[in-house]
Amino acid sequence: MPMSSSFSDLRARVLVPLGAAAALLIPATPLTSQSTRLEARPAELRLVLGAEARVEVVALAADGSIVSGAPIRVVGPRRALSWEDGAVTALSVGDHELIATLATPGMADPLTLRVPVRVVWPEIARVELAETDPDRSDYVGTRRLLEARAYHADGSERPTPEVRWRSEDPEVLRVDRFGQVVAVAPGAARIVASVEGVDAGLRLPVRAFPSGPLTLRATPRTEPPLRTGDVLPFSVEGPAQDLPLEWSVERIDGDFRDAGSGAGAQLIDGRFLADVAGVYRVSVASGALRATETVEVVPRDVVEELEVVGHGLTEWYRTTDLWVWEGLDGRDYAITGSKVSGGHAFIFDVTDPASIVKVDSVQADARTINDVKVSPDGRYAVMSREGASTRRNGVVILDVANPRDPQVASVYEEGLTGGVHNVFATDTHLFALSAGDKYVILDVTDIYAPRYVSEYNHPDSRIHDVWVHDGLAYSSEWGTGLVVVDVGNGRWGGTIEEPVLVTTFPLPTGATHAAFPWYSESAEKMYVFVGDEVMNRRGKAWAGYPREMGSYADRYDPETGLGGIPLTTSGYIQIVDFTDPENPEMVGRYEVPEYGTHNFWIEDDRLYQAYYEGGVRVVDVSGELLGNLYHQGREIAVFKSAHPEGYTANATMVWGAQPFKGHLFFSDTNSGLWAVRLVPKERPIS
Repeated sequence: MPMSSSFSDLRARVLVPLGAAAALLIPATPLTSQSTRLEARPAELRLVLGAEARVEVVALAADGSIVSGAPIRVVGPRRALSWEDGAVTALSVGDHELIATLATPGMADPLTLRVPVRVVWPEIARVELAETDPDRSDYVGTRRLLEARAYHADGSERPTPEVRWRSEDPEVLRVDRFGQVVAVAPGAARIVASVEGVDAGLRLPVRAFPSGPLTLRATPRTEPPLRTGDVLPFSVEGPAQDLPLEWSVERIDGDFRDAGSGAGAQLIDGRFLADVAGVYRVSVASGALRATETVEVVPRDVVEELEVVGHGLTEWYRTTDLWVWEGLDGRDYAITGSKVSGGHAFIFDVTDPASIVKVDSVQADARTINDVKVSPDGRYAVMSREGASTRRNGVVILDVANPRDPQVASVYEEGLTGGVHNVFATDTHLFALSAGDKYVILDVTDIYAPRYVSEYNHPDSRIHDVWVHDGLAYSSEWGTGLVVVDVGNGRWGGTIEEPVLVTTFPLPTGATHAAFPWYSESAEKMYVFVGDEVMNRRGKAWAGYPREMGSYADRYDPETGLGGIPLTTSGYIQIVDFTDPENPEMVGRYEVPEYGTHNFWIEDDRLYQAYYEGGVRVVDVSGELLGNLYHQGREIAVFKSAHPEGYTANATMVWGAQPFKGHLFFSDTNSGLWAVRLVPKERPIS
């Protein structure tokens, strides 16, 4: 990771204790840029990943003597080097730098010293070979792909190792530099993979190719025609059940020579789908045998009109999350959180979505009320607290028997003082995050006297959110990915009092922010939609607005012309097939370029996605899901909320969305609470 030029992007550690006396911070000898220099001992470092070394950085006077008490600040690039109490720890392979800075009131310019730190991989201890298709045999003329994995002595895996492949008998088996093995003649041969001098081998037998035809059949569909995004499985019959198969697809209508033969479609393990309407040839081959089928795909055509019904403008604070529910009085309400409002949550009457009325508010000791939830039975609401003046954050539980006049039932802080970012409410229990470290489970049968029940803290992990479904808690834990815990389902022996880990599932982006488990009746599959949150566009062609223009966190200043600039984000929704929780499979995504995801909801085969600057987006998620939904014509509607009188004027920043009684309610952090309605689009009669 490149070294940033801004201290705001660095993890800082001060060599002297923060509580040290002022004499330590102001040396007795006046320091100037001309009479003082910095020196590191050693001057540079070479560390193995994970190793730690001591580094001494001192200020030297003109005569070479050490200046006692010089306030030297040392920082390292986040996620690359950790610096604490004079020790540097290697976190990421590459060439990095420690930056030491000395600045005192007498100095015209601060002194800076850069200490090169090269971090290298540990030595490879063992190599393992894995077959990508272990149930298939090798017949003359067929191919298979082998995968080599390399491990260090501590058991950690080397990502993308440089593998050298060879066959001990090329007359029987040949192998290329990618691990693709070709069966040449009957017999047996050993394939060897070597990583940094450490070998692993696999002996593979080769048989003569059996005689007989190869047949390809599409699985019959009950609802023709095949639309873009629909998955069509194929089955294969051949002279042997264990033949290695090679799939391919090409579009055969129109002129697609410039786009490639497979443009607009994909084929994964015999499952075909097209992103673009057209006529496609699906092929399967094994050795010299080949079979084909032709498939026609029509446009999905699911676009609907989106109509704005109502808007509750909030121009003086930033709106965070929302929750909509039917109150015990039979009317409909929404509660929203906030930032820069002095710790308020706001209650709106949304019985008539065309006339959204703010009816009350509750103030808590907090800088931010990030999350709000209401129990399914409408008995209580909860506010998450961060930035309390007392540093005792916790949750505020509201009695909403009368939603127009909510009363504070209790404040629970024990074990939650570090800040509560998100919560999840059931009728009887409340799951509350504690300082991004764990979730605490409270019994809220009596909301006036909540009681601690248990907690779950995944090792070496940071948590952002938790959602509970069918006795399983799905927590989103950044680099760890998705963590699933039995909190009462019972299949894995877990109870609400004694949670039991079911599985973890790492995600490729390492920015796991929110998860929504959902059973698709149309696909007869259990899916978990997992959303990223990446609050930058670092490394992208367009990385965002220049910092000197300000950000969406700062209101526009007409005197300076700064502030009021929307934040830029990235990241996307990842779709995991969780039908077998012990063997989850990544199957798809919903990724819109130039924008980043936030909170979302799924109901009746529709994904309601808050896509930050990308607006609120409604997506068709019916049927089996595979590939990127964005390319498949599955988007039903998109609306980019903006208002000239918003906190950040005319800037879309959708935070959360929830369908409710035929309307879609969503919060925009810059412009408040919105209600919209989908209307079927009028289509010409064919």
